Amino acid sequence: MSKPIILAISGASGSGKSLFTQNLRLKLEKYERDVLVLQEDHYYKSQDHIPLEKRASTNYDHPDAFEHDLLQKHLIALCAKKTINYPVYCYKTHTRLKESEKIKSAPIIIVEGIMLLTQIQLFEQFDFKVFVDTPLDVCLMRRMLRDTQERGRTLASVATQYEKTVKPMYHKFIDPSKTFADLIVPHGGENFLAVDALSAYLLKHNNG
Repeated sequence: MSKPIILAISGASGSGKSLFTQNLRLKLEKYERDVLVLQEDHYYKSQDHIPLEKRASTNYDHPDAFEHDLLQKHLIALCAKKTINYPVYCYKTHTRLKESEKIKSAPIIIVEGIMLLTQIQLFEQFDFKVFVDTPLDVCLMRRMLRDTQERGRTLASVATQYEKTVKPMYHKFIDPSKTFADLIVPHGGENFLAVDALSAYLLKHNNG
């Protein structure tokens, strides 16, 4: 296997990054390409040293909430075709689980997360950078549905967090970071024209 090609997919929370990643992965797998997907959320810092009742007050929409140095080390290891211990994060307890998951490298690696393009130190590992650009009101509706249905959150807590940290952090960090993108994808995860174009690029530049 030649050096993996690494793709970063960023954008606001609820922008459709995960759906776009899923559709891109399915497209590539049709051409018998092995694809590894890493989620930046798994690299939220461990908060075992903070009492459970205080963990909810952490600003999870700030770059400092993530352990990007560990992500960088893992990407370097995967490029060297080494196995990594992929962290597992629990949204209900707001910290990492003690158990990690052993992950092997793949010809194509997709990293998905809100703060990826704010981390210039990661750019050396990224071969291509994508920003999924979706209106904030759409992102908010999607986030409310996700957090209440999948993460055990109340509607009031999601709305409070959105106004207190999500929206201001988007304007401070995420929106400006799209200037570093090689491709800006409008209309969210169901932009199949972008999926087709990007999959063609990846197939061309990777020997699988």
